[in-house]
This record gives sequence, structure tokens and C-alpha cells, in this order.
Amino acid sequence: MTDVKILDGGMGQELLNRSGNTPTGLWSVQFLLDDPDLVRDVHRLYFDAGAEIATTNTYSVLPDRLVHHGIEDKLDALGILACTLACEARDAHGSGQVAGSLGPLGFSYQPDKAPPAEVAAETYAMLARRHADYVDFHILETMSSVDQARGGLMGSSVTNLPVWLAVSVDDDDGSKLRSGEPVTDILPLLDEFAPAALLINCSAPEAVSQALAELKTDTPLGGYANGFVSIADSFSTIGATVDQLEVRKDLSPDAYAEFASVWAEHGARLIGGCCEVGPDHIKELSRRFKGAA
Repeated sequence: MTDVKILDGGMGQELLNRSGNTPTGLWSVQFLLDDPDLVRDVHRLYFDAGAEIATTNTYSVLPDRLVHHGIEDKLDALGILACTLACEARDAHGSGQVAGSLGPLGFSYQPDKAPPAEVAAETYAMLARRHADYVDFHILETMSSVDQARGGLMGSSVTNLPVWLAVSVDDDDGSKLRSGEPVTDILPLLDEFAPAALLINCSAPEAVSQALAELKTDTPLGGYANGFVSIADSFSTIGATVDQLEVRKDLSPDAYAEFASVWAEHGARLIGGCCEVGPDHIKELSRRFKGAA
């Protein structure tokens, strides 16, 4: 199935796993501050594994995240550094694209903490403009309600670059966004904003399968799941650390690729991985879908 495009895998958890460091509330941003070479190396590892896209390490380079840690003055520098590292890895590889990650305001999986769409749009427009000189397209990640997705789409549309929308669904019921809204309530946004792709991300693989089965659209579809058992209730505010989340033991590269095959049957042609899905998983996806050795 050579028409499948292979995305990269998770960045934050891969950085932690390779460094052996204790997680902090800054998560992947900590490595932009302390070890940017490792960020570039992880991008390179994903390209070597068969990924065709490097997603910038900007998921948490957000004003509300940085102000919590007193480093809001580093917003521009960290965003530019993260984009530059992804571009350097892409250039060294000799091919591929760079996706500018725009993560959720408020906190992951907590759409009730996000600002209203009109307010969020101003922040996303600022971030998108700063990414635009480096990236091939923007990707809104882990949008967990219709209003959160709307704010991201409103803001990121200012650069005229393509925008991918990735939404996160309930781990136990993939027919619903994490807000409780039906995942199909996202579909009117496709007509209104015409994103270049719609993906399900940072949800259990089983939930990704369920969500993709619900979505009937001509917009290109994709999926990239996480490898967590569940999202703990305590993991709910800026500053929470990912060691509160339990990692699944049953998600080998082969098992993950089996889920991905189901996604492809539901029409997904953009397939990669999120948290706890690493280069070995991407290598197996590349082998299955692209025939890579």
C-alpha cells in the first residue's frame, strides 16, 4: 500500500527514554533547553526508520506552558530552535517534510481548560507565523473539542500553508471526542476551513480504529495513537509530569502495525505514532506499507 505516507513517532517520550532523565513539567521542551542535539538525533532516527515527515518539537512550546515555568521570554527562541532542528534532520536525510506542531492550549486532553476559539486563534496565528518560514505545513495536535479545533484552524490559516487537523478521542469510546461530543461533529469544520487532512491522534489504538470508522469524508484521513494504558485523572494541569501515565506492555511494533492496518482499511493514508511509539514501530509501519527493507 505505497500510497500511505509514514509519519514519525512520539518525540517527548522518546527523548525521555533515550536520555534516562526524570520527567519534568516542561516535558519535551526540557530537551530544547538542555540537549537540543538529542532532539535532532531523534528526528534523524525516525527518518532512518522510514518516516517521511518530521514533526517539530513545538507541541509544548506554548505561551501558557512557558509562563507557568517562568520562561515565557524564550517562546520565540525555543520555537525557532525546534523548527531548525527538524529542518536540519530533514536536510541531512535528503528528503521528507517538516510539520509544525501546534499543541493544545490549556493542557492535553482537557478542552474545558482551553480558551474560547476566538481567543485561542490569536495565539495560534502568532505561533503559525513564526513556524511558517521553516515548515511545510502546520499540524494541530490533540484537539479535543470542536471549539478547540475551531480556534486552531482559525489561527493557523493565516500563513496560507496547508493545515492538518489531528483530534483526540475518548480512549474507551472512539466515537466521541475527549469533550464528549461526537467525533462526527468535527466534519462541518472541514467544509468551513478546508484543512488538508484530518487525523485521530494521541488516543488508544482501539479508539483510533473506532473513530476512523465513523468518519465519512473526502478529506484525507490518518491516525497516530499513543501507547498509554489510560490518561490518569491526575494528569490534568500544566506542570503535571508524564510519569503519572502507565505505558502499555502489549504494543510491540508488530502489534501496533496490526492496528495501523485496520486504520488503512478505514481509509487512513497518513499513519504514524504518538507517545510511546518509537523508531522501531515506525520501521515496521514502513516495512508493511512501503515495502521498505
